[in-house]
Amino acid sequence: MSDPKHFIISLRCGRLANRLIIFANFIALAEERGWRVSNVTFHSYADMFLTTRADIYCRYPVTRRRSVLDRLPGVATALRKTRLLTNAAKYASRYPKIFRNTVTLHELPGKAVIYLDQEFFQAQIRGAEKFFVHGWKFRAPALVKKHAAKIREFFRPAPAIAAQAQAQVAPLRTQAEVVVGVHIRQGDYRGWLGGKYFFPVERYAAWMREIPVQFPGKRVAFFVCSDEPRTAAEFAGLTVAFGGSPLADNLSLSACDFIIGPVSTFSQWASFYGGKPLFHLKNTDAVPDLKNAAMSDLDFIE
Repeated sequence: MSDPKHFIISLRCGRLANRLIIFANFIALAEERGWRVSNVTFHSYADMFLTTRADIYCRYPVTRRRSVLDRLPGVATALRKTRLLTNAAKYASRYPKIFRNTVTLHELPGKAVIYLDQEFFQAQIRGAEKFFVHGWKFRAPALVKKHAAKIREFFRPAPAIAAQAQAQVAPLRTQAEVVVGVHIRQGDYRGWLGGKYFFPVERYAAWMREIPVQFPGKRVAFFVCSDEPRTAAEFAGLTVAFGGSPLADNLSLSACDFIIGPVSTFSQWASFYGGKPLFHLKNTDAVPDLKNAAMSDLDFIE
């Protein structure tokens, strides 16, 4: 490797989907250039995936040689339950000069996104070999699309989670020709951005009733996942099934034919992972025209 570079993600960015997305964008860059990524901030979710559960450093590309910590019985599992390595990376990123050929990459002020395959970013990484990534707004959508298969392969779920996801959607396939995944996010959305993307469950049900007319002659069913308990009574007259845990629900969404939901990285990841069209509901007057849905490339969204 003529220009080896190693990116160490050092800032915990939100929950599951946020961390998958920042990780995936740097994996796309690493795959394109033959570089490396480590992500100890992913420990909260590492056990859910076959590759990251086997590597305490959550590295890409997958390394054939296991680390000492992974070889010592019980040590890696215990460490993942703490934030020890995550905090170590975060604090190290504050003092990159104590490491040889190392710099810390920060976000730009405001809402500006840094694109990893563009000259601005490439100029920041010249002359160094190791980089702490301390931020969220780093993206490489073109590279994500190019290396989508590699990214999906890296994030293979643990068998039990994959089985749960399959069991959640399979019954709908016997009842309908088209299955639409519906992501209902309420909880924190009541306050985030002043409730801009908070919609009552009745509005979701109304949107769902609008969708079957787009598929004349076909039966339509819905897989509903939510951060709050839902009941069939809330979706009277519709064929629905419900999820139960974050990753299994995300995988179930990715197995649907279309996905709708408020602006969220959760549905964004499901769309990318399953290669399925996504329609983001941006206000209560939105019309979910699924002809205009498109697969996510994991670019930045608000």
